Amino acid sequence: KIADGSSGDVACDSYHRIDEDIALLKQIGAKAYRFSISWSRVIPLGGRDDPINEKGLQYYVKLVDNLLAARIVPVVTLFHWDLPEELDKRYGGLLHKTEFVADYTRYARVVFTAMGSKVKHWITFNEPWCSSILGYNNGVFAPGHTSDRTKSPVGDSSREPWIVGHNLLIAHGNAVKIYRDEFKAKDGGEIGITLNGNWVEPWDSSSKEDIEACERKLEFSIAWFSDPIYHGHYPASMVTQLGDRLPSWSPEDIALVRSSNDFYGMNTYCANYIRHRSGTPEPEDFLGNLEILYQNKDGKSIGPDTQSAWLKPYPLGFRNLLKWISDRNGRPTIYVTENGTSIKGENDLSKEEILEDDFRLGYHRDYISAMNDAVREDGVDCRGYMAWSLMDNFEWADGYETRFGVTYVDYEGGQKRYPKKSAREMSKIFESLTKKS
Repeated sequence: KIADGSSGDVACDSYHRIDEDIALLKQIGAKAYRFSISWSRVIPLGGRDDPINEKGLQYYVKLVDNLLAARIVPVVTLFHWDLPEELDKRYGGLLHKTEFVADYTRYARVVFTAMGSKVKHWITFNEPWCSSILGYNNGVFAPGHTSDRTKSPVGDSSREPWIVGHNLLIAHGNAVKIYRDEFKAKDGGEIGITLNGNWVEPWDSSSKEDIEACERKLEFSIAWFSDPIYHGHYPASMVTQLGDRLPSWSPEDIALVRSSNDFYGMNTYCANYIRHRSGTPEPEDFLGNLEILYQNKDGKSIGPDTQSAWLKPYPLGFRNLLKWISDRNGRPTIYVTENGTSIKGENDLSKEEILEDDFRLGYHRDYISAMNDAVREDGVDCRGYMAWSLMDNFEWADGYETRFGVTYVDYEGGQKRYPKKSAREMSKIFESLTKKS
């Protein structure tokens, strides 16, 4: 369900505005542009035997061609939460390992074939945690499965999210194998997955239990997916808590998944305080038997308020998280594929006030500086940073109530774009850091 009852039918209308949006990217000095392909636009019914919508596919081919002509590097995500509805109707979508993996890998091959020689940076899945937990635990995202019968007649929050996460990893591994076997040698590109997660601090810094709960939180949100890829198994904390609800790995599947990242895609926005819980966790628990809080034991907030209740900026946490990911996974190449903020009350401001988004500019300046520190001082191999987002857009369940863009989109005025101060100043942040180094 969408907060404001809206839909994404028009949104930014980028489908009809390729030239305008690429001119915008050039104007603000962007070197790369990450976008996601809609599976339903390429194969409307989604299945491996279903027809390809050539017009939809060629839209993306044209977008890539025009980006390259403008000397902007395309970074392409194959799956950003939008499973073709027909596949959910046919066999339960992400819950059916065999069918879903077969359909997804066919879709991936179609896209690789169409633009593999042009695109050098591929992302298999965006934030599988969101597809798994928000789609199959609390029912916030499609298909809305949850054990809460006041929200949905279907779903098992204690088991389905872990099955979905497992199947997404297997689909990722299969797509990577196809790319490496059939495209990588001749096209010279790289492929990985993008995982979301935010830094955590103990609610009580003197509590051993809260400190341990912080590590569990990172494992349940990030290492759930990264440990199988980099280490060949799930985190011990998850195995201990979930038992047989966490699917086991067959030798064939883990062989595909392990070492299946050429790079680590990182989405992060904020930080939280963590307080441990004692006793037996509820069957529906997906956090690791702990509480997520915004103030610590002394009443100190982790960061300032934004329009998003969950998002309180903490730049040092970004640096800490980069180091945690790097240290845990053997110092992989990292691309920050999403990072940004909403602004409290932004949607209620005048256009003139929205364009002077000093809060967002400060956010990006502080986070980019923290990333620079992680690279220079902590040895993190981070090679790219992509802000979320280029434009205000349809923010999934939040609809149009929340704006993240560095460009204002006038939804009532024909989707006209107006770069905000954060867009105009973004390249200068990188230039200043480059001069210092």
